[in-house]
Amino acid sequence: MSVLAIDAGTTGVTALVVTEDGRIEARGYQEFAQHFPEPGWVEHNPEDIWQATLSACSAALAAASAIPACVGITNQRETAVLWDRRTLAAPRRAIVWQDRRTAAICEDLRSRGHEPRVSELTGLRLDPYFTASKLAWIAAHDPRAWQGVTSGQVVVGTVDSYLITRLTAGARHVTDPSNAARTLLYGLSSGAWEPELCELFGVPEAALPSIVPNFGPIGRTDPAAFLGLDLPISGVAGDQQAALFGQTCYGVGEVKCTYGTGSFILTNTGTEIVRSQAGLLTTVAWQAPSGERTYALEGSIFVTGAAVQWLRDGLGLIGTAAESEAVARTVRDSGGVVFVPALTGLGAPHWDPRARGLITGITRGTTRAHLVRATLEAIAFEVRDVVEVMTDGTPPVLKADGGASANDLLMQLQADQLGTAVERPLIQETTALGAAFLAGLGAGVWGSRDELRKTWQLDRRFEPGGRDDEAYERWRAAIDLATARPS
Repeated sequence: MSVLAIDAGTTGVTALVVTEDGRIEARGYQEFAQHFPEPGWVEHNPEDIWQATLSACSAALAAASAIPACVGITNQRETAVLWDRRTLAAPRRAIVWQDRRTAAICEDLRSRGHEPRVSELTGLRLDPYFTASKLAWIAAHDPRAWQGVTSGQVVVGTVDSYLITRLTAGARHVTDPSNAARTLLYGLSSGAWEPELCELFGVPEAALPSIVPNFGPIGRTDPAAFLGLDLPISGVAGDQQAALFGQTCYGVGEVKCTYGTGSFILTNTGTEIVRSQAGLLTTVAWQAPSGERTYALEGSIFVTGAAVQWLRDGLGLIGTAAESEAVARTVRDSGGVVFVPALTGLGAPHWDPRARGLITGITRGTTRAHLVRATLEAIAFEVRDVVEVMTDGTPPVLKADGGASANDLLMQLQADQLGTAVERPLIQETTALGAAFLAGLGAGVWGSRDELRKTWQLDRRFEPGGRDDEAYERWRAAIDLATARPS
C-alpha cells in the first residue's frame, strides 16, 4: 500500500507517493505565481494553488506503481483564503502568511489592551503573521468580497480547508486543530473557535470551517474534481506540525527545525499547554480521533532560506541556492561581516514587524564569499536564538529538515552554534512525509506511531565543534541595530 501526500507550500505544490516502508516511490512538483502588489504585501491566486495541486498529483500518480490507499494534506499556514460556497471560485487573491500589511491593525488592538487576552486564549500574539488580522483587513478594504462572507455565500479558511473543499467538490468545509491554532480565532483549551475572538476580528463564525482531528475520516475525493479518483482524505496538518510528525518527534522534549523559506523550530510538549514568556508561540501539534491533543512550542523565523534566494535573485551573488555552500567554503569565516535578514520583519524571539535587514562590518576586503558565509551564519544564529529560549539550555539533538538542510556547511555551523548534534534524515521532505504518516495512520496503512518511528532513517549526524561566541556577540549587536527606532 501507499499514500499520496500533497504539500501545498508557499511557492509551489509537491506531491509524493509514499510506500508502506517509508520510501518515496514517486513525486511531482508545480510552482505557482507570487504576487507582490505593494512593498510588504504577498498574495496568491487560490485557483493557481489548485491547478498546481492537480498538476503535481498527476505527475506523481503517473510514476506510481499503484493507486494510493488514501490522501494526506499539508500546507502553508496562516494564509487567508476566501471562496464561494457554491461555485468554489475565489472572489479575491489570498493574503499570504508572509504579508505584513496588517501591522497597523495589530498595533491598534495592542494599544487597546487586547493582546494579553488574545495570547491567553490562543497561545499566539498580535502579529500580521496570523490569519485573523488578514481577514479583518479584507473586511475593511475589500467590502465587495466581504459582503459575500457576511451574507453566507462566501466562506473563509486556510489553504488546507480550501484544498479539501476542492478535492471533495465542495462537500467538505473543514480544517484541523494545527491550522486552526494559527488563526488567532481558536482556543487552545476549548479546542474550538472562540466567539470572543471572532467578534474582536469581525469574522462570522458561520463562515469558518468545522474542526476535525488530524487523522481519521476527513472526507473523500470527488472523481469528477480530482483526476478520476475516489480516495479517503485521512490526514491533514499545517506544514510545521506535519514536519514534527514526519520527523517522528512523538516524545516530550523532542525538537525539529525545518529550514525552508523561513525556519521553524518546534518542540513537543505533550498534552500540556506550555506558555512561553520569551517570544515563543504555543500551538497544537496534532489531535487524535479520541480528542487528545498534543501541543508544541514554536519559534517562527520568517527569513532564512529566503535570504539565500535574495543573494541569488536580488543581488546576483550566486547562480543557485546550492552554490552558497561552495562559495562560503572559500573563506574561513565571514571576515567580521554580519547580515541580519529581517527582510519581512523579525519573528521569534524578537517579534518586530518593522525591523528591516542590515549588513554590518563591511570593509574593502569584503568579498561576495564573506557575505554568502554571513548569510549562512545568520541562519544558524537565528535558530540558536530560538532554541536557547525554547529549551532553557541545549537539547540532546536537533532534527533538521527542509531544503537548506542539504547544505552541509550550514548544518555544521548549526551544530557548532548550538553545542549539540544535528541529525538530518535520509528523506528531508518531512513536511510531506508527515502528511503521509498522518493519512496512513488514519486509514490503517500504519497501525501505530511505533511503526512510523521504524521508517525514519538517518542520513548524517553533525557533531558540534568549537563555538564562535565572538561572532555571535556581533550578531546580537546587529540585532539591536535592526530593531532600533530612529529618534
